[in-house]
Amino acid sequence: MPVFRYEGLDAAGKRVKGVEDADSAQGVRAKLRKQGIFPTEVEEERASSAETQGSRLARINVELFTRVNPREIALSVRQLGTLLKAGMPLVAALNALIEQGEGNHLARVLTLVREAVNGGASLAEALSAHPRVFSPLMVNMVRAGEAGGALDVVLARLAQLLETQTTLRGRVQSALAYPVVMMTIGLGVVVFLLVKVVPSVAKIFTDMRAELPTPTLVLMAVSHFLEHRWWVIFLLIGSVVVGLRLWGRTAVGRHALDRFKLRIPLFGVLIRKVVVARFASTLSTLMASGVPLLAGLDIVKSIVLNRIFEEAVAAVRAHVQEGGGIASGLRATGEFPAIVLHMVDVGERSGSLEEMLDRVAAAYEEDVTVTVSALTSLVEPVMIVILGLLVLFIVLAILLPIFEINELIK
Repeated sequence: MPVFRYEGLDAAGKRVKGVEDADSAQGVRAKLRKQGIFPTEVEEERASSAETQGSRLARINVELFTRVNPREIALSVRQLGTLLKAGMPLVAALNALIEQGEGNHLARVLTLVREAVNGGASLAEALSAHPRVFSPLMVNMVRAGEAGGALDVVLARLAQLLETQTTLRGRVQSALAYPVVMMTIGLGVVVFLLVKVVPSVAKIFTDMRAELPTPTLVLMAVSHFLEHRWWVIFLLIGSVVVGLRLWGRTAVGRHALDRFKLRIPLFGVLIRKVVVARFASTLSTLMASGVPLLAGLDIVKSIVLNRIFEEAVAAVRAHVQEGGGIASGLRATGEFPAIVLHMVDVGERSGSLEEMLDRVAAAYEEDVTVTVSALTSLVEPVMIVILGLLVLFIVLAILLPIFEINELIK
């Protein structure tokens, strides 16, 4: 069914816009009038009027050439759960979210979801048709909620999980942003000195034909290279980045790079804590929503975003499938901290595995925040010392020949 974008006025005279599906523009106008909206503009949303197979091109356009903000998805999931809990039918709840989106990318995807639901598909089936927007985690949790008749409860848990993961990611990014910006500015100042200031001073020394000390010669060589061969640096950096990306797409390369990330001094510990927090929170939420343990481990394996932990989770799943416990499976991988192993073991023995995983997630999310703050506090002085040493080297390299010339004059 074609999808149309509309603009109009509601009963209060306020301008509204959104997306609606119908057989024709006249059908859209009729629908809007029934909703108390006077349409002023209706435009077909499909990629071309020659399209004959539903909204296939619209789906491709939405999913391949646009990106939906994770925060928008989390907010929409929470709102959908709230509307369903209030007793609103699913299609009506989707309509409310679409109207609220006012024609943004997520609203267009939700329009396609609503179209599938109207056609008889379950919400999980409708969401699974858009894997670039809705992850397997969301699809499986929704499927479990529909099967258990508690979709509103599952959506609330899913929203909480998505919000927690988004908040955690935002904390890490914001904490690391300041050191990165300061390092960029500092390096920019150093490069300016080398490219603009040092050549002028070097010309004076060259005209005087004085014998220059080694630090000054090194500084002049670096300055000359940056001034005339700067493109070599960008070429090397670009080659390394492209090479690592291509190598990272191979199984061996991705395994080696992910292992290296976990072994980076200071930051490797942070990465491991983030992965463990994501593993525990996701598995806890899935189990609480009624997803079987084996299926939950399959889903978690795809969201840890680290090849080493993907292999570890796969090994745990195989261990559980053969009749072993999840705690012993985690212990056999050697990748999970001891405190996690003990808490999971206690939860497994007491029948409160979901609760223990939730506690692990909460503890490690808080630990990540503390670790990021500590790393930021450590990186800032180290960065200042490094930049200070660079500037000191430049100053000394300029002043040393001046001192020597003064001595000769005396």
